Amino acid sequence: MTKQDTAFSDSVLDWYHSHGRKHLPWQQDITPYRVWVSEIMLQQTQVATVIPYYERFMTSFPDVFALAAASQDEVLHHWTGLGYYARGRNLHKCAQTLVEHFNGKFPDSVEALSDLPGIGRSTAGAIASISMGIRAPILDGNVKRVLTRFFAVEGWPGTTATEKHLWSLAERLTPDHSHQQYTQAMMDMGATLCTRSKPACGICPLQPGCAGFATGNPTQYPNSKPKKEKPVRSTVMLLIEDQQGRILLQQRPQSGIWGGLWSFPEVNSTEEAEPWLNTRGITRSESLCLASFRHTFSHYHLDITPIHIQLQQPVHTVQDSTDHWYNTVAPESLGLAAPVQKLISLLTQESL
Repeated sequence: MTKQDTAFSDSVLDWYHSHGRKHLPWQQDITPYRVWVSEIMLQQTQVATVIPYYERFMTSFPDVFALAAASQDEVLHHWTGLGYYARGRNLHKCAQTLVEHFNGKFPDSVEALSDLPGIGRSTAGAIASISMGIRAPILDGNVKRVLTRFFAVEGWPGTTATEKHLWSLAERLTPDHSHQQYTQAMMDMGATLCTRSKPACGICPLQPGCAGFATGNPTQYPNSKPKKEKPVRSTVMLLIEDQQGRILLQQRPQSGIWGGLWSFPEVNSTEEAEPWLNTRGITRSESLCLASFRHTFSHYHLDITPIHIQLQQPVHTVQDSTDHWYNTVAPESLGLAAPVQKLISLLTQESL
């Protein structure tokens, strides 16, 4: 490392010892498993949101064996509301891989960790650095922000060239000592000082050498992703309620949006609702079109129109292998998409 690189890492470590976060749930009783779960949950999700999910998850699945033995529905039930559900599916798949092929132990190299389902290079680096004491750089969103501002790196970090440049900086600046503290410090600085919109440059220890600060407009870094307007899609969700107050749910395919989660039957338009019911031999007593609302994904908007359909006669069996009558009074541990959970809560409140 050059003197400038050493000065950078020393400043980061000094700041961490005085101001870094040391009392987060996953910073206690550190193990590869606990670090791994936290890193997956923290991807594109803020710490304050993650903490209650993490604590509930650890209570139900205290180790990799418990997670591997659980059903996917149990895992996704604990993930409901966190979004980006592929993370939950991959977490479950990875636990099963670890138990089946590694006797429940995490491999002790970044390369081997990166080969596991759902674990990328940065997550592998965090697991290796924080829980194993291995010198390994990381490059999550917070670290990208710190580095792009300090070095005034041009280009959207999502491009291959810019990301490659940032990885070289991360590798160069990671010190040969105090790996765990440095890794945590870089994430903390990005989350608490070098924030997206209002960076606290006045109290940042890196400010004297920060090229982004020197421009007078540090928030121009990292450069934004080229704007592309999100397309809008629409769907009609059929909230079918039987005479016992149960709601008909269907399990979605494993791939795609809300993969593996349980949702309502869907049709393309309100006009298609009646024919759909007829083909299933379902007779309704009444139906009510509820207020439409928009759910936004990372790459498109989904306009949802719910129709509450109450059945005229009892339904004693499910209609298809992917169907399930969901008991709202004694709900099972199923993975539900956030809009589905919202609508079920709405129906439950109306029935009180």
